[in-house]
Amino acid sequence: MGREPCAPGAPRHVGIIMDGNGRWARRRGGIRTQGHLEGLAAAKRIVKAASDMGIGYLTLYVFSTENWKRAVSEVGFIMGLVRQYLRAEMDFCRENRIRVRHAGDAAGLPRDIAGDIADTVEDTKGFDGMQVILALNYGGRDEILRALRRLSAKGADMAALTEDDVASCLDNPDVPDPDLIIRSAGEFRTSNFLLWEGAYSELFVSPKLWPDWTGEDLAGAVGEYSGRHRRFGAAAPDGGP
Repeated sequence: MGREPCAPGAPRHVGIIMDGNGRWARRRGGIRTQGHLEGLAAAKRIVKAASDMGIGYLTLYVFSTENWKRAVSEVGFIMGLVRQYLRAEMDFCRENRIRVRHAGDAAGLPRDIAGDIADTVEDTKGFDGMQVILALNYGGRDEILRALRRLSAKGADMAALTEDDVASCLDNPDVPDPDLIIRSAGEFRTSNFLLWEGAYSELFVSPKLWPDWTGEDLAGAVGEYSGRHRRFGAAAPDGGP
């Protein structure tokens, strides 16, 4: 499916790699779990700010397929925060008509967490406001593999696959590709986040650690994005690079 070069304006879909919780806690002499707790507070601020700005889709990289390598106590704490967020924010979702969705391998999550996510997805599926996609037990490579397995299970001719075929079997095929991917904490890598969907996303890296993020930081990233010209591989109109 081709795309035409365009001046972007405001992004329709923003993805965020929420990085720096551990460093935030360490710099304050605390433990990593305190950083994750403050990171959750930042996520709440950014969801509200994105909704107020009229962003249509917001994907938050909550927990990767590689994060299971962390200490059992830290993983358990993060999963507990996910449950807390899902339960505590339902009133906010109702008031703002926010639809919650999931990206990732639900089968690899603890049963109670998978159940809470499924319930929240079901309870909010009719809401017509911003869509918040929680990338939980998510990896871009894993998503592509699972898409190919779905195609194979449907009897697709694997030798004749098109990009549209693969895209149709991703976790959320109706969600547009992210226009902008933000990473906090100054790391210049995508860390297996939305590898297929983010092929032509604009990137914005902030040195600020995630727990310190506010709506002003999101507005700054969106404002910087709005000054770019997306070409999707086409030549610049003035013949530049």
